[in-house]
Amino acid sequence: MSRPDVSVVVVSYNTRDLTLRCLRELIDSRTPDVRFDITVVDNASLDDSADAIAERFPEVRLIRLTENVGWGRGVNRGAVASDGEYLLLLNPDTVPVGHPVTDLLTFARRQPEHRVYTGRTLHADGTDDGYSCWGLPSLWSHFTFATGLSTAFSRYQWANPEGLPRYDRQSVCEVPAVSGCLMLIERDLFCQLGGFDPQFFLYSDDIDLAARAAALGARPILNPDVAVIHVGGASSSSEGQRVKILRGKATYVRRHWSPPRARLGIGLLAAGVGLRAVGTALLTSERSRGVDWISVWRQRRVWSAGWPQINEPRPPQDPSEVPPPSTAPPPPADRAGAVGRTSGG
Repeated sequence: MSRPDVSVVVVSYNTRDLTLRCLRELIDSRTPDVRFDITVVDNASLDDSADAIAERFPEVRLIRLTENVGWGRGVNRGAVASDGEYLLLLNPDTVPVGHPVTDLLTFARRQPEHRVYTGRTLHADGTDDGYSCWGLPSLWSHFTFATGLSTAFSRYQWANPEGLPRYDRQSVCEVPAVSGCLMLIERDLFCQLGGFDPQFFLYSDDIDLAARAAALGARPILNPDVAVIHVGGASSSSEGQRVKILRGKATYVRRHWSPPRARLGIGLLAAGVGLRAVGTALLTSERSRGVDWISVWRQRRVWSAGWPQINEPRPPQDPSEVPPPSTAPPPPADRAGAVGRTSGG
């Protein structure tokens, strides 16, 4: 059989019903002119996801992991097990609208110089949820978080540069970074990058990949004619999610910034968390929003250290050489989820 045009990789963790719906809609969206296969990497789900997928979708390649290795490492394993010309990374808590695989691939082949592509991620009512693309972290974005400006003026680009609130997602436009929720990337580029950095258990792994891709000349781009409905964070419990986001951010700055700049950036994150912790203590409205910033502040030594270094082979590899997951589990606070794709703070 000839090589697929696209290999779709879905990393699933305790999202049984959502994953089944995503796979059904994805298979139903096939068109005659584009061949794609599907690989699901199940991160040791406890809800019988893997058995249900195997029973209902025997045509889907299923990789059963014995522990939750996180999102990026899961994608790497799915990429190694497949061989499509392009990789399409898709969250299990998404529902395809129309023919996203065909439409995004067609767009990519017309504009091959960009090398990384995305579409729109939508709320159930069809409005844009803003999660398909992000701005790269900077000292300014960390400063606006530290001072609360990113929350108070979240609709303004100057105050919330990572959220890209003023980007016109109704038009074709280049973007700083593409979310792993919906990302099409050339396999050759993915392999050249060594896939996702395995140190990132969750969050900012896609931002890291985009920054490294841009360094090689890629110009990520958004096509508004491609869309998926995105439930958002379906596998991540609210408790500990902010800690995971901050661990990802701390890992990113250590990977990309000089040591003095990284220390300053992490200090600004701590200041922002401290400010919000005071607000949580003083304002009942903060509690009602479900953000326990006091707990996040108490865990600052954990998240400021970032994710621990992982020694694991990275793509490209021979599928037969992919090692089994290590027996060392992640810290208890980090077991909650591995596929909710939000990068905001």
